[in-house]
Amino acid sequence: MGIRQCTLESVGVKMKVLLTGSRGYIGSVLAAMLTSRGHEVKGLDCDLYRRCTFIGCVPAVPTALKDVRDTEVEDVWDADAVIHLAALSNDPLGDYRPELTREINACASIRLAEIAKKAGVRRFLYASSCSVYGAAGDRLIDETAALNPVTPYGLSKAEVERELRGMADDSFTPTYMRPATAYGVSPRLRFDLVANNLTAWAYTTSRVYLKSDGSAWRPIAHVEDIARAFTAVLEAPRRLVHNQSFNVGNSADNYRIRRIAEMVEETVPGSRVEYANDADTDTRNYRVNCAKIARMLPEAAPHWNARKGIRQLYEIYGTTGLTLEAFEGPQFKRIAHVLGLIREGFLDENLRWKI
Repeated sequence: MGIRQCTLESVGVKMKVLLTGSRGYIGSVLAAMLTSRGHEVKGLDCDLYRRCTFIGCVPAVPTALKDVRDTEVEDVWDADAVIHLAALSNDPLGDYRPELTREINACASIRLAEIAKKAGVRRFLYASSCSVYGAAGDRLIDETAALNPVTPYGLSKAEVERELRGMADDSFTPTYMRPATAYGVSPRLRFDLVANNLTAWAYTTSRVYLKSDGSAWRPIAHVEDIARAFTAVLEAPRRLVHNQSFNVGNSADNYRIRRIAEMVEETVPGSRVEYANDADTDTRNYRVNCAKIARMLPEAAPHWNARKGIRQLYEIYGTTGLTLEAFEGPQFKRIAHVLGLIREGFLDENLRWKI
C-alpha cells in the first residue's frame, strides 16, 4: 500500500476526520460538533464506557470498536486528519497501573501518529492536557513554560508531545492541545471532574464536599468550548497550528478549588461548603494563560464561563433527578467503573475486553 498524497492546507475545507475516543466525555460532544460543520467523521473507540451514557445519546458516527493499541494503517488510510482523544483519561485512572498508563497513553499514541504519518495524514491534533504543567505554583504560565508533570497521566502526555515534535515536517502537522480541566454536560458525563463533582454533591446532599483543602489552582473549561477549540485548530490554516501548543480554556477561569466550591454554593440553593476531615493539599497546582489561542484563533473563543456552566449542571441534575446513589456509584466515575468491569470479568487487568 503506497503513501497517499494529500494537499489540505486551506481553511474552510471539509475533511475526513478519524476521531479516537469518539464515544467518551469530550469525544461525544466533539463528534457532533464536527458533523454539524460538514466534516466526515469516523470514530475509533473501544467503548469502555458503553454503560455510562447519562443523557441523550452518543452521536451515531461510523465507529471502529477497537483499542487504540490495535490501530492499523487501514484505520487512518482515508483520513485527512486525526484527532486523538483516546486515553486513560485522568489521574486516578492513570495511577491504577502506571506502566499500563504509559502503554496506552504514550506508546499507543506515538504508534498511532507514526501510522498516520506513514499513511499520508496531514493533520494530527493531540489531546494533551494542562496536567503537563503539574506543580507549577501560583504564577500564570503560558505554552512556553517548562513541563513539570507529577502524575503518570501527566508524564504520559508530556512524553507524547516530545515525540511528536520530532515527527513534524512539511507533510505532517501535529498540534498539541492542552485543555484545562473539563466540566459541563455531555452524553457521557463524568462525575470525577471538579465542577461536575462539587455541583453533584451540592444537588444530592446540600454539601459542597471538598476532599482537599481547596488551595490548589486549577483552570477549568467547558466541554463544548474544548470541542470548539479542537474544531478551530482543525479548520485553521496550517501555518498557524503547525507544531504548536495551545492552552485550551479562558485565562479568566483559573480558580482555587475552594473558589469553585463557593460558586457552587452560590448557585445551588441551601448548599454549603464542607471539607473532609482528612482534607490535604493537592500537589497538582497550576494557572494557565490561554491568550495564545484567543489571539491566533478567534473562532476558538469560549462561549461558557464557570458560573454559567455550574448553572447548566445544576439544572440538568434537576431535570434528570440525579440521586446520590447514581452520583457516588461506579457508572460515571472512570476509575470506579473500570475496576468494576474487571471485578465482573468483562475486562482483564490490561483493560482489554474479555466478553
